Amino acid sequence: MRARLDALTELDPRLAGIEIAAGPLPWRVRARGFAGLLQAITGQQISNQAALAIWRRVAALPGALTPVGMLALAPEALLGAGFSRPKVRHAHSLARAYADGRLDDDALDDMDDPTAIATLVAVPGLGPWTAEVYLLFALQRVDVFPAGDIAIAGAAADLLGLEARPSPVALRALAESWRPHRALAARLLWHHWRYRTGRPSMDDIVVQE
Repeated sequence: MRARLDALTELDPRLAGIEIAAGPLPWRVRARGFAGLLQAITGQQISNQAALAIWRRVAALPGALTPVGMLALAPEALLGAGFSRPKVRHAHSLARAYADGRLDDDALDDMDDPTAIATLVAVPGLGPWTAEVYLLFALQRVDVFPAGDIAIAGAAADLLGLEARPSPVALRALAESWRPHRALAARLLWHHWRYRTGRPSMDDIVVQE
């Protein structure tokens, strides 16, 4: 990782100051498979603080971290844990996709990034942000960049002195100069955002399957 960080900061020296200010980059990893994707669904469109609280409650439900167990859970259990009704539907859609073979972890491993993302977003409830975050943190892909992430946009605006948060299109264009280390650039920007705001990450807790 150190060699890739050095290569990235050579491409863009503006990123080099992040670790100087915020400390060494923590290497966060999420669970692979159903549990990792469920965690990504939990974090959709809410703050990390809210997502952390909801994820703890969802993960404590018996069987919630397996497709079979999720399908056996009544919607009321997930609603009681803090899921919205759309997220209940998305969690069950994800479980059905694993149960009927539309999603297979070994097959995803063998796909290139665009194919893996397309496979994931074909499942209701899994949008591009969810797919890209999963590839980055769970599958450890090196050149995935979640341009729709609000925290990354905020970090880029703060670090680069932009007048406003860049749009996803503008942020993705900006990230082109960070190829082939865009996932590492995303990690650095998240690190910068946590340092500047003091906000927790979804990955500050670890749930064992």
